[in-house]
Amino acid sequence: MMFACPEVVVEVRGRVGCLTLNRPKSINALSLPMIRAITAALLAWQQDPDVAAVAIRGTGKEGPFGHFCAGGDIRFFHKAALEGLAELEDFFTEEYALNHLIHRFGKPVLALMEGIVMGGGMGLAQGASHRVVTENSKLAMPETLIGLFPDVGGGYFLSRLAGRLGEWLALTGAVISGPTAVEIGWADRYMSSARLPELWDALAQMQAPRSEALQDLLASLGETSIVPEPLPRPQIDRYFAQASVSEIVASLAGEAHPWAQTALEALGKRSPLMLQVTLEQVRRARTMSLAEELRMERDLVRHCFHPHHLHRRGGQTETAEGIRALAIDKDHHPRWVPADLDQVTTDMVAPFFISPWPRWAHPLRALSD
Repeated sequence: MMFACPEVVVEVRGRVGCLTLNRPKSINALSLPMIRAITAALLAWQQDPDVAAVAIRGTGKEGPFGHFCAGGDIRFFHKAALEGLAELEDFFTEEYALNHLIHRFGKPVLALMEGIVMGGGMGLAQGASHRVVTENSKLAMPETLIGLFPDVGGGYFLSRLAGRLGEWLALTGAVISGPTAVEIGWADRYMSSARLPELWDALAQMQAPRSEALQDLLASLGETSIVPEPLPRPQIDRYFAQASVSEIVASLAGEAHPWAQTALEALGKRSPLMLQVTLEQVRRARTMSLAEELRMERDLVRHCFHPHHLHRRGGQTETAEGIRALAIDKDHHPRWVPADLDQVTTDMVAPFFISPWPRWAHPLRALSD
């Protein structure tokens, strides 16, 4: 049975289940009803022999094929944190379960990563078997800017990038283009945005939209002569391999390359505490399965909004303060506690990685690999 939600258009076209995120005024930021509608559709289609594949896109103010998804609804996060709303717990439990479902869906999933694809949007797209980007694509995991960490499976797919790209993208929230996403493995195919309507219509005409047929269709519409922006890979691998964020910052400070100064500036705007938590998350995730990593993220996000070991609550948390500065008051001057990296201690970071639940009661205990 489908879960009705006007912010997600659910339809079957031919043998392809089609999902259109339909909240353009919020750049398709995910709400709990949207997560439930997407999950209900996917669970139904996973068992439906008449549905052979799934396609996901975002709509824009001017029509379909707008921005894919800017992430989770951070204004809701802020309100829920201040008012103690129980729906906040449901949001993250159900969102992470949805991320796992997409990764392990068992049928081809096509994500049309047009425009902004960040945070929760990356969680929807990175589990897809076929990921398409365009000249408009802007991909990032920017959660550290709001005092959070790269969740929605971010630890899993960041840690599997080559070298230390994962640490760099996780800590700085750097935005990358469509061609670069293909280069580093965050996307599979590049095509002109002008061809997306043609692709969408072609999906409905496919008699057997299996993985190989989808690959052939994407190849026929895609472009191969793309030029990613150059990344200073040796510097990224050297500097972001340091043992702590303080050491990363110190090593970047000695580099005159403009890229290093941009990275330094980005790190300077973020919560020192959550930077160190994020670095630990990505490095632990390298040896974890997807289910294990998502359970770790569920533990982390609980501690972000309920950091009892720091004796904070509500608006005093790093996450609520980060959202306040970025999206509520928009003063862009978060009051991080502690304010400096050298004030972050192991005793502040380590409890984030202790689960508040016994394994048998964990909200994501049913996830398996």
